Amino acid sequence: MHILQDDLNELEFPQLLAEIEPFAFSPKTAAKIAALQPFDIEDATVSLKKVAEYLSSFESDNAIPFSEYEDIEAELKLMLIENYRLENAAFLKIKGLAEQIARLQKFLPVYGDLFLHLKTDIQNLEYRKEIVLKIDRVFNRFGEVKSESSPILKTLRMEISHARKAIQENFNRALTALSSTDFLDDIRESIMDDQRVLAVKSGYKKRVPGRVLGVSKTGSITYIQPESVVKHQFKLREDIEEEKKEVDKILRQLTAELAEFQPELTSYQEYIFDLDLTRAKAKFAEKIGGTLPKINRHKTMRLVEAYHPLLLVRSRAENKKIFPQTLTLTEQNRILCISGPNAGGKSITLKTVGLLQLMIQSGILVPVHPKSEMFFFGKIMTDIGDNQSIENHLSTYSSRLKKMSKIIREADAETLLLIDEFGTGSDPELGGALAESFLEFFYEKKSFSIITTHYTNIKIVVEQLPHATNAAMLFDEYSLEPLYKLEVGQAGSSFTFEVAEKNKIPRFIIKSAKKKVEHDIVNLDKTIVKLQQEKFEVEKLKTDLAEKRDSTQNKRENLEKLNDQLQQKLFNFQKLYEDEHRKLQFGNKIETFIDSYIKGKARKDVVRDFVKILEQEKFRKLGADKDETKKLQVVKRKITQQLKKENVQEKIVETNEKLEDQRKKERAVWMKVGQRVRISGSTSVGTIEKIDRNKVTVNYGTFKTQISGDELERI
Repeated sequence: MHILQDDLNELEFPQLLAEIEPFAFSPKTAAKIAALQPFDIEDATVSLKKVAEYLSSFESDNAIPFSEYEDIEAELKLMLIENYRLENAAFLKIKGLAEQIARLQKFLPVYGDLFLHLKTDIQNLEYRKEIVLKIDRVFNRFGEVKSESSPILKTLRMEISHARKAIQENFNRALTALSSTDFLDDIRESIMDDQRVLAVKSGYKKRVPGRVLGVSKTGSITYIQPESVVKHQFKLREDIEEEKKEVDKILRQLTAELAEFQPELTSYQEYIFDLDLTRAKAKFAEKIGGTLPKINRHKTMRLVEAYHPLLLVRSRAENKKIFPQTLTLTEQNRILCISGPNAGGKSITLKTVGLLQLMIQSGILVPVHPKSEMFFFGKIMTDIGDNQSIENHLSTYSSRLKKMSKIIREADAETLLLIDEFGTGSDPELGGALAESFLEFFYEKKSFSIITTHYTNIKIVVEQLPHATNAAMLFDEYSLEPLYKLEVGQAGSSFTFEVAEKNKIPRFIIKSAKKKVEHDIVNLDKTIVKLQQEKFEVEKLKTDLAEKRDSTQNKRENLEKLNDQLQQKLFNFQKLYEDEHRKLQFGNKIETFIDSYIKGKARKDVVRDFVKILEQEKFRKLGADKDETKKLQVVKRKITQQLKKENVQEKIVETNEKLEDQRKKERAVWMKVGQRVRISGSTSVGTIEKIDRNKVTVNYGTFKTQISGDELERI
C-alpha cells in the first residue's frame, strides 16, 4: 500500500500507534509498533486473524500462557564468537525463552479450533528441549552454577568449605584465648578485606602472633589476623581462584554447546517478538472494543456504528458521550459528499474512515459493529486541515492546490481520497468551479472519495452523478446544536444565517444579507427541485421495474416448480396405482384358491398352485429394486405433506391479509406531521408537512412532493 507520512500524520496514525506501544513487553516490540506501516492484504488478513484469536483468549478461560520475557538478541550474536563466555544472567534469559516456547507448543494445539493461526506459527518451530536440559545441568533455580557441574568444581567447593570452617574455628579459639588478657580493645574484633581480624591495642601488637592487616585512624588499634588462621586464609584464596577458573571453563563450554542451537534460538526470538506485537494489538482492541469485520476481495465497504478510536479513548477518559457513524462505499456508490454546519462532525467522520482503513490494513482490529465490511485500497491520499507552509511561503490555498496536483497525478480506481473543505481557499465562484472539475475528474478515474464541502454547486453535481451520494451531518433546527449523526441520502444546510443569529449578529445585517442572495437562491432552488424530482422519478421507475422483473422471475420459477411437482405427483400416483392393482390381483388369486378348496379341490393341488404363485412373486421381488418399498413409503409421505402444504398456503394468505391490516393500524399511529420518512426503496429523507386522507405531502428541504402514505417508511 502506498501512503505518504504527511497523510499518516493528518489521519493521526502515529498517535494511534503511540496508544498501542505501552502494551508491548519489549522495548524493541514497542519500537516496531511505532514504525508500523500498512501492508498487503494477505499479510494483513493473517495478522488480523491472529489478533482476533488472541483477543478471544481474554474473553474466555483459555488464557494463552505468554508473559514478560527478556530480549536475547545480543546474546545470539555473542555466542557465535569463538571461546566466548556468556554471563550467568544470559543463560537464564535463554532458558526462560525456551520454556515459553515449550508452554505455547503444549497449549495452543490443544485449542486448535480457537487458535488456528496462532497454532500454525508455533507448530512451525522446532523445539529443542536439550537447551533447557543443558542449562539445568549447570545452573540451579537461583541462577548459581551447581557444584555437580564438574568433579573438579565439586572438590574445590568442598575444600573451600573446609577452609572456611577451619578459619572460623581457629579465629574463635584465638579470640577466646586473648579474651582473658588485656591485649584486646573493647570492640574485640573487626572486619578487614572481608576477613575477621583481632582488634589489638597497639601497645601489645608484638605480643600477639599473626599478620597485621591495618591500623585504626587514631593508631590506637592494630588489626591482626591470628597466625593459626593465616595458612587457612591463603588456602581459601587459592581455592576460590581455582573455583573461578573452573566455573569460567564450564560456562565457556556451555556457551559453545548452546551456540549449536543459535538458529533455533533466533527463530524463538523472532516468534516471541511477533507474538508480543500480536498481544499488544489484542490488548488495544480490548480497550477500544475492536472487532474483525468481514474482509472483502470485491470493493465494498460498509461501516456500521464506526467509532474514531482516539476520540473513543479520550471520551471514555473524560466520561463524555461519543457518536458512531454508519456509511457505505461500493463501486456503485464511490463518492460520498458530506455537508452541514461547522463543528457538526464532518472532519471527524472523514478522519474516522481514513484511520480505520489504516488500522485494518496494518493488522489492527477496528471499533465497528461485527457486521461491518471493509476492503483494501492500494493508496490513501488526504487533504485535511490547514496546510499553510511558512517555510515555502505558500498560502493555504496554494498549498492545497499543490497537494491536489499530486493527487490528480496519482489517483486511480484503487485510491481512497479524503478531502476536507473541498474547494475552499479562493473566490467562492472560481474555487467552486475548480473543485467541481476536480470532482468530475476523480469520478472518471473511478476513485473512491469522501469529501466535505459547503459549496452548493458541489452538492448539485453529486446529485447528478449516478455513483455519488450526498450526506449530511444532522443539526437541530430549533436549538441550533449539532447532533453528530451522519445521514446518507440528502445534502445538508450550513445554517449560515441561523448560526449567525444565535451568535448575536444583529438582525438588520442578517436581513440585508438575505436580500442580497434572495434572487440567486430562488434560481438555485428551482434547479434543486427539478434535479430532486427527476432523481425521485428515476428512482421510483427503477424500483418499479426491479420489482416487476423480480415478480415475473418469481412467477416463472414458481410455475416451473409447480409443473415439476405436478409431473412428480402424476408419476407417484401412477406408481401407487400399479402397486395397489398388483396387490388386488394377488388378493383375487387367493380368493380363487379359497373357493376351490371349499368346493372340494384337493389340498395338495391347492398348495401346489399357491407355492407356484409364491415362487413367481419371489422371482419378481428379487429382480426389482430392493429399495422400492422404501421409495413408495417416501412417495406416500411426500403426497401427504403436499396436501398439508396446500392447506398451509391458504392460512398464509389469511395471515398476510391480517398483517396488512395491522400495518395500516400502525401507520395510522405514527403518520403525523413532523415525522421523518422516506419512500420505500429510496435513500432521500424528508419530513411530513401535511396529511390529506391517504395523500401525504413530504418536505425535502429544497422541494416538496405528494405521495400515497402506503409507500412511506418511518425513520
